[in-house]
Amino acid sequence: MFFQHIYDKSLAQGSYLVGCQKTGEAIVIDPKRDVDTYLAIAEENGLRITHITETHIHADFLAGSRELAALTGARLFLSDEGGPDWAYAFEHEGLKNGDVISVGNLVLDVIHTPGHTPESISFLLTDKPASAQPVMLFTGDFVFVGDIGRPDLLEKAAGLIGTQELGAHQMFQSIQTFSGLPDYLQVWPGHGAGSACGKALGAVPSTTVGYEKIRNWALQYEDDEEGFVHYLLTDQPEPPRYFAMMKKLNKVDRRLLTQVPSQKKLSPAEVKAALASGIKLIDTRDKAEVAGGFIPGSLTIQDNNAFSTWMGWFMSYEEPFMLLATDQQIEELTRKLMRIGLDNMYGYIEDVTTPGVDLVPARVIDQETFRSYLGRTDVQVIDLRGASEYAAGHIEGAENIFIGTLDKNLDKISRDKPVVIHCQGGDRAAIGYSILVRNGFDNVVNYSAGMNEWVAKGNPVLTGTAEAAVY
Repeated sequence: MFFQHIYDKSLAQGSYLVGCQKTGEAIVIDPKRDVDTYLAIAEENGLRITHITETHIHADFLAGSRELAALTGARLFLSDEGGPDWAYAFEHEGLKNGDVISVGNLVLDVIHTPGHTPESISFLLTDKPASAQPVMLFTGDFVFVGDIGRPDLLEKAAGLIGTQELGAHQMFQSIQTFSGLPDYLQVWPGHGAGSACGKALGAVPSTTVGYEKIRNWALQYEDDEEGFVHYLLTDQPEPPRYFAMMKKLNKVDRRLLTQVPSQKKLSPAEVKAALASGIKLIDTRDKAEVAGGFIPGSLTIQDNNAFSTWMGWFMSYEEPFMLLATDQQIEELTRKLMRIGLDNMYGYIEDVTTPGVDLVPARVIDQETFRSYLGRTDVQVIDLRGASEYAAGHIEGAENIFIGTLDKNLDKISRDKPVVIHCQGGDRAAIGYSILVRNGFDNVVNYSAGMNEWVAKGNPVLTGTAEAAVY
């Protein structure tokens, strides 16, 4: 048997290519959209991609299953569980609980594991030439290392009211099924640490059923379904805004993109005209470099593992945009955007001086200056972190407006007095600063070192959620 785990750090998303080396057939599970990765792996190892499948309708990335099927002619196997509201709206071979996919001498048994979503399925793999017993379980967003999939996304991200309680109870039942599997079974999940599909995912790529029985919180509630449901639904992180679009695009018959598109380097005149017409320029430089001088009206979203997630928070799928990035960065950035369906890139520039406009330095303050603002009634201090982070420990007097919703809560920000923003380590505050400046706030300063420095230097924090919190 051939096995390879393909991991996208930008979305903490795992996909898998598994092949029968005797027959040369291979299956890809939960492929990302830039599918040339799988084609290269298959070619390098003398395999043909003959089967493609998904564990569920994904919310955090745009699956490349149909792109890969179009390029290879492979058969597409997708869940037919969950009822008509969860049916894929394009041609595929349907899977139900108990069905079997045969890939050469490999067998994948389908297990319906609802909870994260109603149609969610897992795949139990048996390498028949090696053993009659199963060896791997591909769980998608059902069971992670140390955590389980969240059932609240359909309600919070897609607006399907009443689904999170039902999903939590379904997850409890699915966990009982998981508990009955052999302890030795390898578990390969769809996500790792950093994903918004759970609240405490482990950083190691895989686990075993036996290990999760010991350490995963979800398997400690065997006889307490209500306690399980309560814990599962409490303190889940804010779902990125783009998740609703992913749910839609992964279900419908959408336009395919079968290769990574090349991007146009823009001339100074093109950039000036684009900025004048309202096209957003995304500055992907490091926050410290941006603080030294940025193009007025640009939006700071650094090129790091969170780039695509924050782009999904703040970019519309209808609007074009430009990037400030180097020639060396642009292909990887394009791939990151492809993976969440943001294909409407107008072009890019390498040099911040390209448009020929005067750059503006950011107003970044140190801790001593930050202290001088605290306790004053004529200053507004805003903590841009998530609700659970804020509740776990915040600075007295700081209001909580989550960065992902800042652009929808500008009416909560004072234009008449100084505004001091901060987050944990400065990345989100850099985004927030650019949003506020872009929207005409000229009274903002950024305590970029944030909670990391504040706590490291022994300063006090308060716990609990304040009434002033805005989400």
